[in-house]
Amino acid sequence: MKSVALAVVLILGSLLLSVTLEFPEFGDPGAPASLHVSPRYIENSMADTAVPNIVTAILADYRGFDTMFETTVIFAAGLACFFLLRVVRRRAPEACLYRHIPTDMTIRIEKGGRLPQTCSEFVRIDSVWVPYDLIIHMTSRLIVPFIQLFALYVIAHGHHSPGGGFQGGVILGSAFILFAVCHNLRMTIRRFSEKTSALLCSLGVIIYAGTGVMCLLQGSNFLDYGALAGLLGVDRIMARSHGIMMVEIGVAIAVTAVMVSIYYNLSSAGRQDEGL
Repeated sequence: MKSVALAVVLILGSLLLSVTLEFPEFGDPGAPASLHVSPRYIENSMADTAVPNIVTAILADYRGFDTMFETTVIFAAGLACFFLLRVVRRRAPEACLYRHIPTDMTIRIEKGGRLPQTCSEFVRIDSVWVPYDLIIHMTSRLIVPFIQLFALYVIAHGHHSPGGGFQGGVILGSAFILFAVCHNLRMTIRRFSEKTSALLCSLGVIIYAGTGVMCLLQGSNFLDYGALAGLLGVDRIMARSHGIMMVEIGVAIAVTAVMVSIYYNLSSAGRQDEGL
């Protein structure tokens, strides 16, 4: 059976490689894409969509179906990591480590013991102990808000400058991951819970697909943003620009939530209790 599978792979692989020999050379100005496709977008995207960034116009408008399914693939990746790695039933740790904030001393509490609920001078640390570093913690607290602000800028200005939903979502997700690395996973989950991440993963895809459904309800084609002109109170060209912005926000939300969700499960082996 393995020999048959290997033979099939080799035959199909050879066919695919032979077909690539018929492709135009890289950068060939006489290639069909250079003669027909690229000039069409370059010459008409601004007039069609009122979006100066041609890349954003192509990704979110002309090939909006493809980008929607790319967002769905990212969502599916987050689901796969959840089902493969998430440990629902967690065993209680044998012992917990706590840092005494005023003295920076570390204490160990065995299984069954616990600190008083009103005690605020101790903070739990991971069993794989990492020394507390005030500089790293304070620097991350100062940097993270600026990273998040820059991520929002990249999302909002994806029409007019390099950026967009995917890029902004990655930057925004990296801000939460940086906070988790510089502090701990539990503190990050308290601020951005697993439930919130799951809801936002779904919400991002729903915003994208819902924009297309709104176009259908207006009697036009799926993801034909011009149909939203009446709802938005603008002309059809500007409606396409606003429609692109709507789906880019959906992409950013989905990418951010999936990145954080995957990090939670990978860094903690699905337990979401301890991890970088």
